[in-house]
Amino acid sequence: MSSITHTTSVTRRKRRQPQSVARVHKDALANKPKSYYDYEKFEPVWEEQEDYEIIRKIGRGKYSEVFEGVNVRENTQVVVKILKPVKKKKIQREIKILQNLAGGTNIIQLHRAVKDPQSKTNSLVFEHVNNTDFKVLFPTLLDYDIRYYIFELLKALEFCHAHGIMHRDVKPHNVMIDHATRKLRLIDWGLAEFYHPKMEYNVRVASRYFKGPELLVNMRDYDYSLDMWSLGCMFAGMMFLMHPFFHGRDNYDQLVKIAKVLGTDALFEYLNKYNLRLESHFDDIMGEYPRQKWTKFVTDENKHLCPPEALDLLDNLLVFDHQKRLTCKEAMAHPYFEPVRQAEREKRAKGEQPAK
Repeated sequence: MSSITHTTSVTRRKRRQPQSVARVHKDALANKPKSYYDYEKFEPVWEEQEDYEIIRKIGRGKYSEVFEGVNVRENTQVVVKILKPVKKKKIQREIKILQNLAGGTNIIQLHRAVKDPQSKTNSLVFEHVNNTDFKVLFPTLLDYDIRYYIFELLKALEFCHAHGIMHRDVKPHNVMIDHATRKLRLIDWGLAEFYHPKMEYNVRVASRYFKGPELLVNMRDYDYSLDMWSLGCMFAGMMFLMHPFFHGRDNYDQLVKIAKVLGTDALFEYLNKYNLRLESHFDDIMGEYPRQKWTKFVTDENKHLCPPEALDLLDNLLVFDHQKRLTCKEAMAHPYFEPVRQAEREKRAKGEQPAK
């Protein structure tokens, strides 16, 4: 059956919602008190910001501006995220999630929530990471470096998933790396959300190049596996030296770019399995594409970063069917990370603790 025939049948079919549940940690919130996840009833404590001074601007996003700062009382560096006016419950959710994940492996540490008494502007004060911009850092990384940092990122994601939280915006911009100390932190929890089985979520999350196919086909009962797709996109970019790996002009073209690599047969198999339909807009832009082999993206420039086990790991992360993607623990057990696991075993044998 041709892709065009598939498209028509998928477009007309109505979906019975919802019908997908996370393979792991689906009951992570079941034994938690309601106060753990009911952020709409959560009232953050806003402290005065007199201890902090802004030094320089280091970033900006849709919902905030980010500055390097200093705690003048302790003479220590911090990062100050000044929040733009948004819905109160979005701020409540971000702070609640950060507090729930406090002390978690490779999770950015929130020091304080502060409010300017004059302007009433809200800010979040975080630990400082001496980050190198990924566009500068990633091209310099060795094979082992990529294994190490992806493994560290998986630790952060496993921690948040085990605590019932989806990050929903994994991308290089949100992964701070201090290469000198080999410290990694997953930042920007503004789009993060609590996972409740069978709940339907907003698909307008994640950044375009890292959006999972489930978001692009408006599947609302997604789960933690969304983060695994985004991680896979980041991994592909690091390994193939292509940033971003899937470079869509808009959300529609993004799905086309993915289908050109993973193939339209796999796309329609996925849509049929979950009773999903493509919007009519795709009728004019979605062709028929064969599955590409990952080796197609290996070049003389990047082949030192692309051993067979790396391509196999990628093949098990960038999968249309979210339920077939590796979980964090499954990914961390993959042969690709054996050198990293071996180094951690040796550290433990010497009585050293792996970085946290």
